[in-house]
Amino acid sequence: MKLLGVTLASLGLASAASVSNKQKVSYDEWKVFRVNGPSNTAKFQEVVNKLQLDVWKGKPSSGDVVDVSVAPEQLAAFEASTKDFETKLMHENLGASIADENTFSVYAAGAVPNATWFNSYHSLADHYQWITDLAAAYPSNSEVISAGKSLEGRDIKGIHIWGSGGKGSQKAVVWHSTVHAREWITTMVNEYAAYQLLTSTDATTAAFKNKYDFYIFPVVNPDGFYFSQNSNRLWRKNRQTTPTASCIGRDINRNWPHKSWNQAQGASTSPCDEDYKGPSAGDGVETKALKAQLDSLAAGKGIQLYMDIHSYSQLWMYPYGYTCSGTLPNSATYASLTKGAIAAVKAVHGTTFTGGPICNTIYQVSGDSVDYALENAGTKYSMTVELRDTGNYGFVLPANQILPSGEEMWAGLAYLLKNMT
Repeated sequence: MKLLGVTLASLGLASAASVSNKQKVSYDEWKVFRVNGPSNTAKFQEVVNKLQLDVWKGKPSSGDVVDVSVAPEQLAAFEASTKDFETKLMHENLGASIADENTFSVYAAGAVPNATWFNSYHSLADHYQWITDLAAAYPSNSEVISAGKSLEGRDIKGIHIWGSGGKGSQKAVVWHSTVHAREWITTMVNEYAAYQLLTSTDATTAAFKNKYDFYIFPVVNPDGFYFSQNSNRLWRKNRQTTPTASCIGRDINRNWPHKSWNQAQGASTSPCDEDYKGPSAGDGVETKALKAQLDSLAAGKGIQLYMDIHSYSQLWMYPYGYTCSGTLPNSATYASLTKGAIAAVKAVHGTTFTGGPICNTIYQVSGDSVDYALENAGTKYSMTVELRDTGNYGFVLPANQILPSGEEMWAGLAYLLKNMT
């Protein structure tokens, strides 16, 4: 990748997604590879470190599947270093894949939202307008809300939806998405759920609204999302400064002030790493706002369900993230709900998800929102998902998969809403 004619490798930066420079990053001729369970994990970790590869999925030291992006100038060295590993090409030209994905449709402000919204990805400004228009179309049981301001002064904008009992009369259901800026499909899927709640006329959906108050936040990391759309498509973190001047951002999902923030495993202490947890627990501007909003709901009617929506890997998970040995007191109920949700997802388009506790299913995570929601905010059910796909496209999921992703995820969420007690 070139940045005004200067390669990242020559700058000695940790990875493309760590760059703090605001100038547009090009991924033309970059490739994305899947490395299938390298048996020599020490050697593969050395390759990742030496070439400063951006890891999309997996842990290089784990022996599991790892997806990495490779710059043109790194390609020969990567291929030579991995000739003994089994690899699969995911993106022949990442820049071309991004260009296809970035064909945003024109949105007419003030229109009544309809299903054509889910035919393409959209700019942050259009997402904000769409939320406003959706609430305006259904004023008797929805309103625009904000969890607060981001570092750069953007609203963490959401929509509050309620039923016949009036707003604020029921326990809360809270859905967050786009915590990690590059996970664009999560924004669309969360909005699809909000759209279904307000536009569906069936008795089952009406019952959901009458039973719960929904607080849906499609973009909880607006600065990072804006940066991923305008400067670096693969940006993950927020845009807050760090003790290392050349590296920007905290991973909001490692920054929550849960007791696990202080533990050594589950997050990085290096400001240049993608999972950097920040210099102190809960110091992220967006983390503070989201925590305050969640705590406020907990202090009110309470929270029935918290869901943190991510991509990719097709996983449906529940606590704990911070420990692989702890077992939830109601783990059997979680396992049953997860099994049912996964079956509901598969019944729509045949998409297969895998379920289980976070730490045992994907990897150990500390300072995460799911554990905070459960153990600090007293949420009855706290879950997270990783949406499509499992490695064909990764973060750069084609727009023609937006609608099916929304349809299947809505089926899974509806199963939870119908069956959790």
